[in-house]
Amino acid sequence: MQTRRLIILLILICGRLVSHGTEPLRTRIFAPNIKSLIAGVEGEKYSLPHIALGSDQVLGIRFDEMSHDTRTFSYRVLHCNADWTPSELTSSEYLEGFTNADITTFERSMNTAYLYTHYRFTLPNGDIRFKVSGNYLVQIYEDNRQDHPSAQVCFVVYDPKVGIDAAIRPNTDTEINGRYQQLDITVNLSGYYVREPMNEIKLVVRQNNRTDNEVTGLRPTSFAGNRLMYTNNRSLIFEGGSEFRSFDFSSVYAAGRGIEEVTIHNQQAEVWLVADKVRRGAYEFDFDVNGRFLIHHQEAFYDPHTEADYLPVHFRLLAPQPFFDGWVYIGGEFNYNRMDQSARMNYNNDRKQYEQTILLKQGGYNYQYRFVPKGQQPATLMRTEGSYWQTRNEYTVYVYHRPWGERYDKLIGIRTVTNTGTD
Repeated sequence: MQTRRLIILLILICGRLVSHGTEPLRTRIFAPNIKSLIAGVEGEKYSLPHIALGSDQVLGIRFDEMSHDTRTFSYRVLHCNADWTPSELTSSEYLEGFTNADITTFERSMNTAYLYTHYRFTLPNGDIRFKVSGNYLVQIYEDNRQDHPSAQVCFVVYDPKVGIDAAIRPNTDTEINGRYQQLDITVNLSGYYVREPMNEIKLVVRQNNRTDNEVTGLRPTSFAGNRLMYTNNRSLIFEGGSEFRSFDFSSVYAAGRGIEEVTIHNQQAEVWLVADKVRRGAYEFDFDVNGRFLIHHQEAFYDPHTEADYLPVHFRLLAPQPFFDGWVYIGGEFNYNRMDQSARMNYNNDRKQYEQTILLKQGGYNYQYRFVPKGQQPATLMRTEGSYWQTRNEYTVYVYHRPWGERYDKLIGIRTVTNTGTD
């Protein structure tokens, strides 16, 4: 009996290890001393981390280590499948040059209350070049401890081979001109050979770069004349939500957009956002950047990335009583749309509001309040933000191809479209 129990325990442990090993990889920070991890195309303010294979585009990656200590950071690059699990390719199959390298460009912060050192590097570079398209992960680690990454960034290298048409409309299969948006997609394979299009092509669709509600496993509704069509697909119906809320604390000398006040406590400035309300009623247009943020310091003389300070930012969402069937999270690109403990809001019964304080670097930020019902995913915006078909959301379509006999998913097309807010 004891032997049988031991065998069952070993099976359970192995099962958990296998399950953990196949979890999708996501952009995230692991070490508490790392802040403001940013990845995007060099020279572009609000770009997603997408670069074209063999092009002049360069991916820039930045982060802060919260001290002026001398530290040694390195990185390594891994290739992933379409579902963001590690691929079977060896490094020599997807990279030309080295797999890992040291981060040698860094500067210490200047005239800041919070001391930090700003690190940056680019990909591809003189040491590392990409040989194939697909999903990639770069892991950042300290003191050559590859098994203990401090942070990691997901990005893609695409090789445009197919045409992608995508349209957003309010008239869905579930309602007309209401709370949802329907996405219709056509992939044009003309000039690109695919042996079995219905089986070899994979699509991934993201709304505002969120991963909790991304759509995978799509099957074409029809295929004709080298065109794969995904029309009237219920899986491509998304909540419209509302335009992102925003605030700007690029200067501590004047209250910017969305700021109620900046206070000084123990010689440390703190930012109090205007107390937000649950959105009700009709749709309201507002300019946003669909969840992104920008590091900026109005008084910076040289570089905002090293002169912008960190300030505690107090978020408040007014609510007469807490939601008893789920939790409220703060979401945006600044926390990689992750809904973990650091993003979960706590209800203050005395003040009748949800509260959370996050240490952020000076700049302009978009954010949303997202409700996650107990035991469910994805998050919904209807409880906190409302949902409207007019909302100007951004949708990105990724088209992957794994030919028969191949061992990895090629990324053969990307298309981003934004709702115009009109029928």
